[in-house]
Amino acid sequence: MELSKTRVENPYSIRNRAQRAKKSFLSNWQLYIFLLPALLYFIILHYLPMYGVQIAFKDFYANLGIFKSPWVGFEHFERFFSSFYFWRLLKNTIILNLYGLILFPLPIIFALMLNELRNGPFKKWVQTLTYAPHFISVVVVVGMVVAFLDPLTGIVNHAITALGGDSINFLTSPGWFRHIYVWSGQWQTLGWGTIIYLAALAGVNPELHESAQVDGATRMQRILHINIPSILPTIVVLFILNIGNFMAIGFEKVLLMQNELNAETSDIIQTFVYETGLLEGQYSFAAAVGLFESAINIVLLITVNMIARKVSNNSLW
Repeated sequence: MELSKTRVENPYSIRNRAQRAKKSFLSNWQLYIFLLPALLYFIILHYLPMYGVQIAFKDFYANLGIFKSPWVGFEHFERFFSSFYFWRLLKNTIILNLYGLILFPLPIIFALMLNELRNGPFKKWVQTLTYAPHFISVVVVVGMVVAFLDPLTGIVNHAITALGGDSINFLTSPGWFRHIYVWSGQWQTLGWGTIIYLAALAGVNPELHESAQVDGATRMQRILHINIPSILPTIVVLFILNIGNFMAIGFEKVLLMQNELNAETSDIIQTFVYETGLLEGQYSFAAAVGLFESAINIVLLITVNMIARKVSNNSLW
């Protein structure tokens, strides 16, 4: 007697997966409509303009357009790498970013401290006071820095001279530029960066703290063994995102604080791209420099993400 053979379909086949995706889309189409504006934003403003990256490999002329401009290959990259200012730009950019990266734990520490406050009104007052600078524009922040550090009328120099010291012209000193840039940035972003960690701390199970208190754990022990491990995935993800923007310093603030006397430490890749691209009209050369910077960011992002996934099992993907 012959046994009838029944065909068993593979649930993981392309056809079945497509059917499940179609069914999911039809049952949740309202959610996809909400997602549509964000997708259009990234496609139109971020992905479609990427075709212009090719001008980094061309000698771009506006009257010829992108496609008709002559192809020069890696000529602009070679010119940048062999220039006398390459190493100064790269060094200043890396040092400024490393300086800021060293201070990455400050919002975490501040969030842990705020989380331990039991005085409600004082806690809200501190939060408001630290969040407020985030809403101040970069131009205003630089104006405040210039006013406070002015060698003649600045409050900082008044305090120095009152204590018997000599007035310091901070903004024209190359040695002071990095400290002023990084710490003023920390003052502006510290409170806002703390919000994310406070939100993560709010999700910590209170029963863990109750059990630890019963076992005799001190407040510091509970912070080290409960709070920090609980927010570690958030810390790792934000650290990876920071690394992904490692070379991307906001050039506006640097440009506003920059002058001929502090150019030794304030010249960075972003200000160079702005000057050569927009002011001097060397569009292809500026595009090549910007592409070099973006390539470093992509390599750093992928590398740190792989390391984080292997070490802590937390990553972006």
